[in-house]
Amino acid sequence: MPLLRSYVEGSWFTADEQGAPLHDAVTGDEVARICSAGLDFAAALDYGRRVGGPALRELTFHQRAALLKALGSLLRENREELYTLSARTGATLGDSKFDIDGGFGVLLAYASKAKRELPNQAVYVEGDVEVLGKGGTFVGQHILTPRRGVAVQINAFNFPVWGPLEKFAPAFLAGVPSLVKPASQTAYLTARVVELIVESGFLPEGTLQFVAGSAGDLLDHLTEQDLVSFTGSASTAAKLRTHPAVVSHAVRFNAEADSLNCSILGPDAVPGTPEFDLYVKALVTEMTVKAGQKCTAIRRAFVPAAVADDVAQAVGARLGKVIVGNPANSDVRMGALASLEQREEVRRSLKALRDAGRIVFGDPEHVEVLDADADRGAFMSPILLRCEDAERAEVHSVEAFGPVSTLLPYTSTEQVVELAARGQGSLVGSLVTADADFARDVVLGVAPWHGRLLVLDRDDAAESTGHGSPLPALVHGGPGRAGGGEEMGGMRGVFHHMQRTAVQAGPATLSKITGRWVPGTPRRHDGTHPFRKHLSELQVGDSVVAGPRQVTLADIEHFAEFTGDTFYAHMDDAAAAANPFFDGRVAHGYLIVSFAAGLFVDPAPGPVLANYGLENLRFLTPVYPGDELTVTLTCKQINPRDGEYGEVRWDTDVTKQDGSSVAKYDVLTLVEK
Repeated sequence: MPLLRSYVEGSWFTADEQGAPLHDAVTGDEVARICSAGLDFAAALDYGRRVGGPALRELTFHQRAALLKALGSLLRENREELYTLSARTGATLGDSKFDIDGGFGVLLAYASKAKRELPNQAVYVEGDVEVLGKGGTFVGQHILTPRRGVAVQINAFNFPVWGPLEKFAPAFLAGVPSLVKPASQTAYLTARVVELIVESGFLPEGTLQFVAGSAGDLLDHLTEQDLVSFTGSASTAAKLRTHPAVVSHAVRFNAEADSLNCSILGPDAVPGTPEFDLYVKALVTEMTVKAGQKCTAIRRAFVPAAVADDVAQAVGARLGKVIVGNPANSDVRMGALASLEQREEVRRSLKALRDAGRIVFGDPEHVEVLDADADRGAFMSPILLRCEDAERAEVHSVEAFGPVSTLLPYTSTEQVVELAARGQGSLVGSLVTADADFARDVVLGVAPWHGRLLVLDRDDAAESTGHGSPLPALVHGGPGRAGGGEEMGGMRGVFHHMQRTAVQAGPATLSKITGRWVPGTPRRHDGTHPFRKHLSELQVGDSVVAGPRQVTLADIEHFAEFTGDTFYAHMDDAAAAANPFFDGRVAHGYLIVSFAAGLFVDPAPGPVLANYGLENLRFLTPVYPGDELTVTLTCKQINPRDGEYGEVRWDTDVTKQDGSSVAKYDVLTLVEK
């Protein structure tokens, strides 16, 4: 059998020992062997910091995003091969798509979000400038820069593709190299994905390393700049979190651990309602997708006591139609667990749960399978338990990590909120109800114990991605038992890999550091209107001052008639004067913005292609008939994009004759390169 290779220090490494066998979850046949003996973990981490990190930091967010997009597209072209390999982990085609396509989707989703939400720069500027001195010569701003270490990513066996990629994508975008260590049971699938990535040549060398086998003394060599991201059991997470190197260097540590996720059926969802049917379908899906081996699976199913019998009967009937067996057979709806050892672990956990309740569907020791040998493969029947006493400690503390869920009756909103919290922290909870008041009370009651909450009803069901589907745009993680961390979560996942630093300086220095014009920095006037400059010619600080233009009563009345905005403050002297903010009739705010545009725009065709928005608009001082407006437009930020144009952000300050600002905002334009 082939011995899986690691990829470290820019080359493939094969251990000189025989290694431990990895088995096909369906047939029991040996698939490969795995061993990392002889691998120099200290050298691998050093290589990532010394080679991978600098290469990534040379790229902008947008350049990194483009590489992620190319990588996601390439891997998609190879998914049929990966589906075949995934079947050996016990996964059905649907399970494989959930894992494999989901992983590729994370790469593409992050690439898209980065293009929309991050600048085409290597440094992220966060928040507004803080004025720290009365004269404006001392200011501060937060910046985020990539940490100078390696993101060590330790993954679970149940998602050998999605798991590594959902950690790798935000780290790569942030500019931090990754060292991926998958769980051994399904590492052969992760290894093939890494082979495809390395063969592509898309990634700068040193930005992705891969360890097949034991992590050895890897954690001993961590520094204060490294990060650890772990998915697995809560007990292992606790051990890693307290590793001496993690503690002594205050290594940034993120854990996504097992959790006793719950789903709550609302009192309104009685048999015959769409919500009742949605609940039953969702529960069965979460029990059988990936054979229940999901950190987001429903373990505690809370149902109103009055319909507990109905739910048990409906769920049992639906489970009875689930065919267990060889994933290669298209009739099979649930495959095998990842290994025989994993099946035995589920059976051991079931013993504790059976002390608290009784099995109402399934047999943990026997199951009929299609096109497979039930003794050689890691097959198991879906198991539905029912516990009449929802207060029993076992159901809130023991997780059987397989196709297992427990029905728990409740009698009031207050009780179900308290019971949900007894899980001591979960990745996800769901609530199936058409009663918005009940949904509000439950969501606000259980939110402190959950990283994500799904409210499902007949209106959103068609578009809902389901209880167990984490999404790149939203947080995946949870408090307490669930690990206390957050994976993905949109830009939160990226910023987790960066250091937030408060920079205090003078405006000109801060402008130089951030690449953005900061008020108080000298403006640049070279006699050429900035709108006549292509992107390559523009400089941050280029400015134009235009005006003045007097605002007349006729202007205000014409604007009111033309637009239909006849608000009393613009049309009625007495009513306007009675307003505590005004001394009489005032100009429309949008009239001021329109006049400002008329002052600063250079009308002839040129490099400026379009104005596509205003941001942060505030009206600061009233403008009365007879006031004169002047506008100062300053190039604040230049953000190149793909193609023939880029985005330019202009600081806009509209003042009147006494120098007071009447309006401030950012104008966004698209400018030819």
